Amino acid sequence: MSEQPDSSLPKIDPAGVDPKVVEAIVLKGIPHCGALGIRVIAIGHDGVTLSLPYNPQLVGDPASGVLHGGAVTSLIDTVGGMAVFAALQQLQAIATLDLRIDYLKPALAQKELYATAECYKLTRSIAFVRARAYHPETPDDWVANCLATFMIGSSDKPPMPKGAVGNAVPKGTVKPEGAA
Repeated sequence: MSEQPDSSLPKIDPAGVDPKVVEAIVLKGIPHCGALGIRVIAIGHDGVTLSLPYNPQLVGDPASGVLHGGAVTSLIDTVGGMAVFAALQQLQAIATLDLRIDYLKPALAQKELYATAECYKLTRSIAFVRARAYHPETPDDWVANCLATFMIGSSDKPPMPKGAVGNAVPKGTVKPEGAA
């Protein structure tokens, strides 16, 4: 699926990672995800699922109560990036290169929104991702569909600020450089 990973980078095994640990990384390392209230539902080799709880402050149409497309975009972009980390099995900086989202229907008012993504192809420098957003009660009735590409190794900086992980890294996982 990919070329040899860089042995100097921190290793992760998505199957052995507690979703709450990843959630802490998402909320502390990506501040707007904390502001949106994004939560980690599942993480594994086959993909990642995040949720966006309904919040009236994120409404795009006050008359109907449906979520703003920007909130949906943030959820999908974030779940795509987390799917890249899961596929790489190491923490390194990535950047969104292209994010193509087809909005299929409005996100329903008063309903939590899920997004699931999988990284289906890795090259040395690019990751290819598929994602979908849906309400958990109707997982086959998608709100949005996405194809995205991410640049791998977009920076020499760690993919999260110092102290974002703390001591919450699971056993067998190497802490990122600079983590407490």
